[in-house]
Amino acid sequence: MSMACDELSDRVRNILGPMPFLTEKKMFGGRAFMQNGNMLCCPTKEGSLIVRVGKDGMDEALAISGASIMDMGGRSMTGFVVVSGDALEDDDTLADWLGRCRRFVATLPAK
Repeated sequence: MSMACDELSDRVRNILGPMPFLTEKKMFGGRAFMQNGNMLCCPTKEGSLIVRVGKDGMDEALAISGASIMDMGGRSMTGFVVVSGDALEDDDTLADWLGRCRRFVATLPAK
């Protein structure tokens, strides 16, 4: 993993704190943070953050500066957006995105 990915992973860990049912798993070339087996977010080697907001949260998330549709091999991934590293320099902004992820993932059944 890259230094940018490691640094963002550390910041995510610090903001999420010790949470029950929080695990980490290698995914998308980075380390995904999982809650009850469902992906919350994943820092990328480029220093951006893949966030899971759900299909219904896409429009609202994409209206925020720095967010774009997640594209994997030419296919857009519904329910996921990518937030550029530049848009995550502030811990409050990162915490807002993580809150968005946690609220959506809390609606999913545990895996």
